[in-house]
Amino acid sequence: MSQSKVLLKGVKKIYQGASGEVIALNGIDLEIKNNEFVCVVGPSGCGKSTLLNILAGLDKQTEGEVLVEGKPVNGPSGERGVVFQQYALFPWLTVRKNIAYGLHNKKLPKEEIDKLVEKYVHMVALEDFLDSYPKELSGGMKQRVALARAYAMNPSLLLMDEPFGALDAQTRAQLQADLLELWEEENKTCFFITHDVEEAVLLAQRVIVMSARPGRINKIVDVDIPYPRTQKTRLSARFTELKNDIWATVYNEYLE
Repeated sequence: MSQSKVLLKGVKKIYQGASGEVIALNGIDLEIKNNEFVCVVGPSGCGKSTLLNILAGLDKQTEGEVLVEGKPVNGPSGERGVVFQQYALFPWLTVRKNIAYGLHNKKLPKEEIDKLVEKYVHMVALEDFLDSYPKELSGGMKQRVALARAYAMNPSLLLMDEPFGALDAQTRAQLQADLLELWEEENKTCFFITHDVEEAVLLAQRVIVMSARPGRINKIVDVDIPYPRTQKTRLSARFTELKNDIWATVYNEYLE
């Protein structure tokens, strides 16, 4: 974790709204280490998704520097995998073809594509659904496909925007466990946005707490709970202490 994966310096984002300028982000400075798992929480409208979209190359900062592995972000890249809340699967493609889609764009040999699809569909436990279409899958299964597709591309940075937000509690808990297992096996750098403080404490090594608009970093909390973490981790005194500390910071933003 000595090498810097992401470096943000003085990042500002201004949108031109109907009634004038809207400052979504105002002076974001952040370093994320290689293989680190970082979660971002904060009030609605604080710029969490804007920050992720800038890192993904889907949006451009108004001011400041955004570097991934020392290189400026100037657009989307296969080195940065993105998983959204709404799955973003191609409805006309099977599970197999959804996972393989980006691999075909990389012009990989068919044999290599087949091996990668087999590896990651096994990791998300969907072997029996390879030839199913998204409409035949539950929400949790669709998100597993989205995870497998992102991991199959072998990105160095995985960006996740509330990927479990629309799921029921049991499915969400299972996918949290799946994601932690994948992260520990694959050593990806993860930047994960959530509105759920408990989820952030369960997953992350550090939790970034953002202020209300204009979005700034209010506080960074080190989560000093050892891995592997399970749902039982939620029952520990330290987990409760960290959760309450972060939630109090977020809640105070609503009051100001």
